[in-house]
Amino acid sequence: MRPFAKVLAVTSVAALAMTGCARANDTAGTGGSGATGGSSASGFAADATIGVALPQKTSENWVLAESLFNTQLAAAGFKADVQFANGGVSEQQNQIQAMITKGAKVIVVGAIDGSQLGTQLKAAKDAGAQVIAYDRLVKNTDAVDYYVAYDNRKVGQLQGQALLDGMAKKKPNGPYNIELFAGSPDDANAQVFFDGAMDVLKPKITDGTLVVTSKQTDFQQVVTQGWKAENAQKRMDTLLTGSYTSATLDGVLSPNDTLGRAIITSVKAAGKPVPVVTGQDSEVESVKSIMAGEQYSTINKDTRNLVKDTITMLTAMQKGQKPKVTDEKSYNNGVKVVPANLLAPVIVTKENAKEAYANDPTLSKVTG
Repeated sequence: MRPFAKVLAVTSVAALAMTGCARANDTAGTGGSGATGGSSASGFAADATIGVALPQKTSENWVLAESLFNTQLAAAGFKADVQFANGGVSEQQNQIQAMITKGAKVIVVGAIDGSQLGTQLKAAKDAGAQVIAYDRLVKNTDAVDYYVAYDNRKVGQLQGQALLDGMAKKKPNGPYNIELFAGSPDDANAQVFFDGAMDVLKPKITDGTLVVTSKQTDFQQVVTQGWKAENAQKRMDTLLTGSYTSATLDGVLSPNDTLGRAIITSVKAAGKPVPVVTGQDSEVESVKSIMAGEQYSTINKDTRNLVKDTITMLTAMQKGQKPKVTDEKSYNNGVKVVPANLLAPVIVTKENAKEAYANDPTLSKVTG
């Protein structure tokens, strides 16, 4: 996620080409198969209003999503009502309520905090609207019909493996000194990314291959409020001062590109060698960093494909058909198992960047 001021500079030259991040909670479900969408069997008018409630403009992928939703909803014949909630959760709550008042037949929700929208989404369902959780799972409510996202546990697993692979390339044998970073605790995806990474890293921490020098291994110890770069940089400064006056830092698990660049900035300012640093979102500056040999990896989660699949889902719902889902068992939001359509993330390093971004008109230029 990138501060919005920086996003504008990038998106002005890449408005239709960025890759994005997707974040969601995927607590394993125990309640069997999920229910399908509430009133989808009846369909709705082909020119219906579709509300799209997006979070703050904190990263390139969200800005791109806004443009794509406006364009593609119109192309599909719908009336688009796309809103950003830069003012926070209360603004997003008000925007969803306004979409209900305008008669939106479906509300697509990229939640700021997926646990604080239950009242508004119940009102949407009571008004006859359907709800799609986009990119981040909406929690603790049965007022959500479908979930569309990249497989975010897999994202974390890819990040964890990339960290191991990158360090092994620099130094064939451990032990390796590492530090762990996670995203914002109010983003349901943050825990999922972290848990996925720990699927890979925890066994290596247990057997001594990996040493978390600061001993900060719990999710709540390593979160980065608001996904803000300055918060990650400040914490990295503190870690370097407290734990690395003599020890060498071999690697850092970073959950996204913005935080990865902040971590690298901190390390360089301290005059220390840049460790292996992971990321996510395929942000332009991080792809440049990867090609320059600094940041080690990112994740390709093309926002264009995520929006495209959402539009396909909406079109099926408009016709009264059940949209495509790939998982009806795993995404328990605390109240119900939400049927999900998951896209596959791809790990990107310098070695495969050219191939990974061959069809991306912006990033293909960065990778040569």
